[in-house]
Amino acid sequence: MVIKKDLKKLFIILPNYIKNILLDHQKKNEIIEIILDIGQRPQLRFMESSEYLNTKIVSWQDIDFCTKQISKFNSTNRAGIEKTLHRISCLRNRDGLIIGLTCRIGRTLFGTINILRDLMELNKSILIIGRPGIGKTTIIREIARVLSSEMNKRVVIVDTSNEIGGDSDIPHSGIGNARRMQVPSYKLQHDIMIEAVENHMPEVIMVDEIGTETEVAAAQTISERGVQLIGTAHGRCLENIIKNPTLTNLIGGIQSVILSDEEAKKRGTQKTILERKGLPTFEIIIEINKKNVFTIHQNVNEAVDLLLKNKKFTAETRELLFSNKIIIKHKNITSETKPIVISNFINTSTKLKTKKQLKSKILKINLLNKFENKKIFIYCYAMSFTKIQKIFQTFGLEILSTKNLSKATIVLALKSYIKNNKKLCKIAKSKKIPIYTIKKNNVIEIVKTIKLILNS
Repeated sequence: MVIKKDLKKLFIILPNYIKNILLDHQKKNEIIEIILDIGQRPQLRFMESSEYLNTKIVSWQDIDFCTKQISKFNSTNRAGIEKTLHRISCLRNRDGLIIGLTCRIGRTLFGTINILRDLMELNKSILIIGRPGIGKTTIIREIARVLSSEMNKRVVIVDTSNEIGGDSDIPHSGIGNARRMQVPSYKLQHDIMIEAVENHMPEVIMVDEIGTETEVAAAQTISERGVQLIGTAHGRCLENIIKNPTLTNLIGGIQSVILSDEEAKKRGTQKTILERKGLPTFEIIIEINKKNVFTIHQNVNEAVDLLLKNKKFTAETRELLFSNKIIIKHKNITSETKPIVISNFINTSTKLKTKKQLKSKILKINLLNKFENKKIFIYCYAMSFTKIQKIFQTFGLEILSTKNLSKATIVLALKSYIKNNKKLCKIAKSKKIPIYTIKKNNVIEIVKTIKLILNS
């Protein structure tokens, strides 16, 4: 594996007292980010650790020195260095003044995706997921080079933040013969994705960080037109994509299905279950677990179905060692979320052993009585509808999501977000729709809110 760097081009924009230390730093080739915040010591971040550079604190003059040597920051507060892959992001105060910088090291890796090369040759759409900073962009850049230069495919990259091809009109050599379409604003990424297909006849479209509903819709359109799509998204594992209401359509979408009594008994499940709605946009999903360690789902249909049923299945793991030796194993995977059970159905003849069991049963009966024969439409604001839906299902209640506030039975919102949306609060008040706020988007807080609904 060969790694190409342009570290000196980044170091040169830094103040001398930082640059001189970095040039002689023993672990300079392992640095991921350099953090400069006014009033704090300069910090280096590595994959598994971080360290302070020296005892001197960063001043306004240091920040000003850096920003004058780079291109202007765009609408997402990012900038780049000409002919490199480095990215500088800024922190601003309330007046818009820059008070901090995050300097991300951009690298080109040659040979890393040899471990995934067989998947590239299948001509299937691939989604790469992993936590921020783990190397998704670096991998997708190397895939672009291999597909365009070694496999001679027509590759078009939709480069929203210029992270894949670099901050220049001439793309970085790290993407090989791939063509690069720059995006004026992150809000227009989905339009450029469609334009790439319609205007440039690609065999492969590559997109970094799919994160909005419009981008998901564009990805579906590209897939339906027979173009191979390779993209990335934030998430630690496949289950995170299933739970994310914005990204769930990438794996076929999730719908609630009500079974007959006979079918539910036959399956040994509740009457209301979750099922995959349709075919996934991506046929293969690659999870980046850590550097050079991947979990691969080559049959997304089957993996999603088994996760929804909370059943175990086998996935392939691959690890690339420094000796270029590849280790392939298989591991059992099951849903990380245990079935949410607030209370079980208890036969009236069963003796209740504790007060907690009695309260649990009463809570369920009250819920059933309150919403009996009614359709419950939930308007979620900054909340995960899938999580809320699962909790209601434990009470045998079916809830529906709505984006039309006037149709909502209840508004559920994160407290930190709703207080800034005066317009939504005003509309809900005029239509007499109750708003229930939740401090954190977790099961405990949601259950507390359900109890509050019962007492209203």
